[in-house]
Amino acid sequence: MVTLSSPSPSLSCVENVTCKSSHVSRVLISGTDENNHGESSEPKILRDVHISERLLEDFTELARENTEKDLETCGTLAAFLERGIFYVTTLIIPKQESTSNSCQAMNEVEVFSIQNERELYPVGWIHTHPSQGCFMSSVDLHTQYSYQVMVPEAFAVVVAPTDSSKSYGIFKLTDPGGMEVLKGCSETGFHPHKEPEDGNPVYEHCSNVYKNSNLRFEIFDLR
Repeated sequence: MVTLSSPSPSLSCVENVTCKSSHVSRVLISGTDENNHGESSEPKILRDVHISERLLEDFTELARENTEKDLETCGTLAAFLERGIFYVTTLIIPKQESTSNSCQAMNEVEVFSIQNERELYPVGWIHTHPSQGCFMSSVDLHTQYSYQVMVPEAFAVVVAPTDSSKSYGIFKLTDPGGMEVLKGCSETGFHPHKEPEDGNPVYEHCSNVYKNSNLRFEIFDLR
């Protein structure tokens, strides 16, 4: 979960913005109403998302001090929409309280303020697993649900610097299966989730998120 405090000077990336739509594919999933997942049997087109790999690298570096202390770090990913494609241009790292397996952001209104000023969509979030593997915990799944119920294309990036098999992953809840499971879950803290009735997993790797080396982005580190 992510939140912010008053804006500080942003960090610019070294890449140039060019809104390219090459190599674009579409993923069909069930449901058409963005706020009523699984309540329609008609196919939904999931729009593509472009993100700079440099942004992921910069976040990992900004989280390094916490990672060395075995503390999680989290941030919000915001994007603009052009010609049916989301382009991630802003990373917001809020003030936050962290442990080795949790990260609670504060002052959400300031995150919303930065997004609203730039007319951006909250298309995802990013956080570290400083001493764990690259996976989505039950708490992560609930955070992801809060994003994905607003923007179906929303995704979660898990950065796991100590995982030798996979240093980061880009995930989303399956729809409608995983979304229905989380929608019906009122538990808090770490807990097991039942398997979706459709036989799919609760979450999966994103197939509609693409690395785009031509994107320029800015980082607001508000800690």
